Amino acid sequence: MYLHIGGNHVIDRRDIIGVFDIEKSTVSNITRDYLRKQEKRGRVITIVSDMPKSFIIVEKDSNTYVYLSSIAPITLRKRYEGGEDSYTTAEER
Repeated sequence: MYLHIGGNHVIDRRDIIGVFDIEKSTVSNITRDYLRKQEKRGRVITIVSDMPKSFIIVEKDSNTYVYLSSIAPITLRKRYEGGEDSYTTAEER
């Protein structure tokens, strides 16, 4: 099953390692360093034109990628758990 993470992007739920609140998580130097390293490797995929609310870490084909999404982590969690349709159009919940 797939999870809609914003824009025209869906990811396989089985590939998700974690979903994080970008504002709360980037307070840590460790998280900021991790995101910088992933960006240098070309593994950060930005799917928003405005400020991201969450980042999703995904493992695909033995590589780790980070998706920046404008969808709040709580909304992504509800979608993941099946609380709402994964293709809901209201992205800013």
